[in-house]
Amino acid sequence: MRIMSYILGLFVLLTVLINGCNAEDAIPEETVSEKANSEEIIETAENEEKIEEKKTEIKASDKRQKPAECEGSKISFDYPPVDLERTTYFEPLGLMSGSHVTPVDHHYFKAMGNAEPVDVYSPASGYVTSIQNMKGPWRDIDSGEMIENDFRLVIEHTCTISSIFIHTTTLSPKLAAVAPEPGSYSSVRVPVDAGEVIGTYYTNIDYNIVDTEFTLTGFITPEYYVSEAWKTHIPNTYEYFNEPIKSKLKEISLRTEEPIAGKIDYDVDGRLVGTWIKENALDKIREDSRSRELNSISFAYDYIDPENIVISMGEYNGEPEQSSIKGNKPDPAEVSVEDGLVKYELVSSGYFDGDKDWDWSYLAKGIKAKNYENVNGIVLVQMLEDRKIKFEAFPGKTASRVTKFTENAEIYVR
Repeated sequence: MRIMSYILGLFVLLTVLINGCNAEDAIPEETVSEKANSEEIIETAENEEKIEEKKTEIKASDKRQKPAECEGSKISFDYPPVDLERTTYFEPLGLMSGSHVTPVDHHYFKAMGNAEPVDVYSPASGYVTSIQNMKGPWRDIDSGEMIENDFRLVIEHTCTISSIFIHTTTLSPKLAAVAPEPGSYSSVRVPVDAGEVIGTYYTNIDYNIVDTEFTLTGFITPEYYVSEAWKTHIPNTYEYFNEPIKSKLKEISLRTEEPIAGKIDYDVDGRLVGTWIKENALDKIREDSRSRELNSISFAYDYIDPENIVISMGEYNGEPEQSSIKGNKPDPAEVSVEDGLVKYELVSSGYFDGDKDWDWSYLAKGIKAKNYENVNGIVLVQMLEDRKIKFEAFPGKTASRVTKFTENAEIYVR
């Protein structure tokens, strides 16, 4: 009986090994542990060594197959992120406003005056891998609707390309079934199809694409952005959409200057332009994006009208502040160590559609930022080294009253 059992077990094992050698890519879907524990293979103790060899072979085959999932990961989308017919306009990357001191890494779709929610789509197939419910009930300023939830969604289209939505107000039934409570986060893996409705938004929804195989070159010290690891991997959005979606997005874009998608990385080594971090805050900014924003200064360009220069400060008279520069000079892209002390006069600005004050309620093309004359403050800045500056703001002062730094001046680096 023992001999018959041995012969039967050996025959089955040889059959499995021969089939595996002849059809390496035809490994059954059952797991390695299931294979190792199948009754046919472990029928006799004498075959343990060969069993281990087979398990190793299966694992090696699995490893060979996994990288193939990432090959050819550069994809393009046939569907828009939202219903474009009911969306008023599309804002570019790079806004600096309030606590967004550094240029923002996402777009804004705006649906102005809509009484009903607008559908949100998955632009390509993939998996929803993250759902964050950022806050509880609030009233939408424009629509007047009570919003019960505010969701941030991540859709993994490939192992390197993802879509991120913020301010999705309702979710599709299958996503709502796994959504967390307000103030909570869930790691999920829910499949979605290209063009599938995943939720809705009212007046505003944020959107951006992340491609980890692409890295922006205008961040001199990417380590400062580790708390938002995706920020250095924000590509040109339009390159990921096929026609006619690409053209439709451009049709409703507020920005008409290239790059139409906008820009967020302005650092140039040895020049003032770009973002600087307060030297005495370096230890806490790497893991806290809010702290980084409030301890930053950005010398950059308006996200709709790049001819207008903006100084965005994490702290100005106790609050974050963005101001334009009177006369738009000197251009920070031209300021270096050799220029010594530089004085900027800060002014407010507004957007104009031709000669008309643009009020954000409709799509306009060729919008220009125009600076007002009244000076509301002064900034002194001096590049001490290629990656170090001395900076001080003087709210409410005029140029004639500011001639040098005081003991309040601080050092910023990058």
